[in-house]
Amino acid sequence: MTSLPRLQRTGNATLLLVDDQPFVVRGGELGNSSMERAYLAPYWPRLAAMGLNTVVAPVYWDVLEPVEGQFDWTTVDELLEDARAHGMRLVLLWFGSWKNSMSCYVPGWVKSDVERFPRARTSRGEALEILSPFSAANRDADARAFAALMAHLRDVDHATDGESTVVMVQVENEIGMIPEARDHTADAVAAFEGPVPAELIDHLVAHRSTLGTTLAARWQAAGGREEGTWTEVFGDSAATEEIFQAYAFARYVDVVAAAGKAELDLPMFTNAALVRPGAQPGQYPSAGPLPHLADIWRAGAPALDFIAPDIYFPNFAHWADAYVESGNPLFVPEALRSVDAAANALYAYGKHGAIGFSPFGIESVEGNEAAMLTGAYDVVAQLTPLIAEHAGDGSMTGLLPPAEDMRAPHRVRLDDVVLEATYEKAPAPALADGVINETGQAHGTEKLPAAAIVIRTGPDELVVAGIGVTLTFHDHVHGRDVVGILSCEEGRYDADGAWQRLRRLNGDQTHQGRHVRLEPGRFTVQRVRLYRYR
Repeated sequence: MTSLPRLQRTGNATLLLVDDQPFVVRGGELGNSSMERAYLAPYWPRLAAMGLNTVVAPVYWDVLEPVEGQFDWTTVDELLEDARAHGMRLVLLWFGSWKNSMSCYVPGWVKSDVERFPRARTSRGEALEILSPFSAANRDADARAFAALMAHLRDVDHATDGESTVVMVQVENEIGMIPEARDHTADAVAAFEGPVPAELIDHLVAHRSTLGTTLAARWQAAGGREEGTWTEVFGDSAATEEIFQAYAFARYVDVVAAAGKAELDLPMFTNAALVRPGAQPGQYPSAGPLPHLADIWRAGAPALDFIAPDIYFPNFAHWADAYVESGNPLFVPEALRSVDAAANALYAYGKHGAIGFSPFGIESVEGNEAAMLTGAYDVVAQLTPLIAEHAGDGSMTGLLPPAEDMRAPHRVRLDDVVLEATYEKAPAPALADGVINETGQAHGTEKLPAAAIVIRTGPDELVVAGIGVTLTFHDHVHGRDVVGILSCEEGRYDADGAWQRLRRLNGDQTHQGRHVRLEPGRFTVQRVRLYRYR
């Protein structure tokens, strides 16, 4: 029997290994109600044509356990069968106690028994459609159901020789408290007024030098205490209430995840809805696995392998970077479906060696959005062995416009070479032979993605892949050296990883040897050799 899918740390990145080989998730997440066989059947060919190798799909607690202790695996089994039939892997999303803060996917027998399964409450005592994480009954019912799901996957997907269909599992979905920062049930109030758990204090002390700056500053501003109530340790504020609630959510999720892992030890994560600028705790789904709470979640939920961002905001690089800077590998289970999804995917894989990327509502992606994503995923499929080889070793980066209206070139250092990038996000005007669009002037109104992956495969050898990016190269160490282009080839990597040259580029295509250009509107892979002179 092959090994279970697992995560492996390499340098500053984390690889997903499936059947003992690096696996880069080229994903798409289904809409919340789109995973059932009859509805999904006509979409499988389209998903395959877009270059997906993985479908990110929800499974629903209320459907799986309609009667307490009685499970119906029909939808899960059909999903597994159909994914295998179309050559797809699966990342399953456990819609258990919480989905987008609310408890809308819990079974009717949980919803209707509010005495046994209590709801969270506001400071005014109003019940919310949110299960309280301070209830052991809530937690244990979820954990039993999740463990049953993982045991079933063990029996039907991982008990025999052959490829694993399910490669990772998300535990809950976009957990968060709203419209206030914390739960106000009697148990929650008692916990908030009591001492900060010793386990959390021990984690803070042990990781004092690597704590996130926001959490560390809040702790130190309150005196850096190693015991006391929540307000004594972190100060009296809504931010402290969020920290308290985050730890409660994390402890609950840890029990659920651990119960599942005891049956089938697959990589597991929890995702977050991000924070709009200026929003205060309670004005967004507070206390979820957000970057400023990463240490709280890491302390509270050691059974999770990582936390993940759902990135719908335009500043994609900011959020991707924030999750990696918190000491976390990058996996994006939900991303905005637009033409920019293609560019964001290249940045995630190139800059951070991402485990994977997944636009939301993938069955609804069509037209130019689908074409651009197809092109990006084709590039990633070709480069997967190189991405796996160079992830985390400092020899690979991703390029994405830092601002919508870039006036100056974007400078990025890659060891001793500085890349100077300009971006074209619209088609160039029709040009006569021999004329170069040096200004990057936009033509028409069609918006295109612009991004690239750059990998140093040797001292002066690069692979440059993407769309709408023009690069020049400069020496970082010696300063006086001019870095020129010795050769540039456009081609493809075949299924065995061998380079197949399509054409040698020079003259107009390299601006007479002065730049490398990934033209707008078309994804290409180029191999470049540099040389230096003065």
